[in-house]
Amino acid sequence: MSISTATTLRNAYVTRSNAATKVALVLGGVAFLSLMAQITVPVPGSPVPVTGQTLGALLLATAYGASLGFTTFASYMIIGFLGAPVFASGGHGLARMTGATGGYLVGMLIASLITGFLAGRKWDQKISTVIPTMLIGDAVIFTTGLIWLHHVAGATWTWTFSKGFTPFILGEVIKIAIACTTLPTLWRFVPKQ
Repeated sequence: MSISTATTLRNAYVTRSNAATKVALVLGGVAFLSLMAQITVPVPGSPVPVTGQTLGALLLATAYGASLGFTTFASYMIIGFLGAPVFASGGHGLARMTGATGGYLVGMLIASLITGFLAGRKWDQKISTVIPTMLIGDAVIFTTGLIWLHHVAGATWTWTFSKGFTPFILGEVIKIAIACTTLPTLWRFVPKQ
């Protein structure tokens, strides 16, 4: 299989890049993240729901690359902080960002930078490299989220893992499988140069 010379899907599909294009991509990305965050399944006894937000963050960052992916997720967080109902279940504001789920948001911001960086090195073009990319991104999200949740909840590490990690394993496997099949498939349709 031939690999494209473009470094990200954004570069492959949006060949002209100016300020207006970047603003449009950021706004479109924020809308995408907001919609993905509304796919929510509550976890009984946990302050953290299962959402489509992690999948959205991983897909967006790898498609956009490190700089634009990070900027888009940061914009999403700022918009949510300012009161737009963009977080899971229409959440918004400082309380959502500093509460039990805040660490997962910070983790997604950091993961956007890392997975976008790896995608810029073509790690999203083949299944053999996109799997580690998604696993690294998920590890960053959950490490940050669990440390934050443990601190905010003031609970034991056993409680933190049972409420902030264990119920999400199956969902994350599915999300990673979706990302790992979607990204290389999209690259197949990129014109080879």
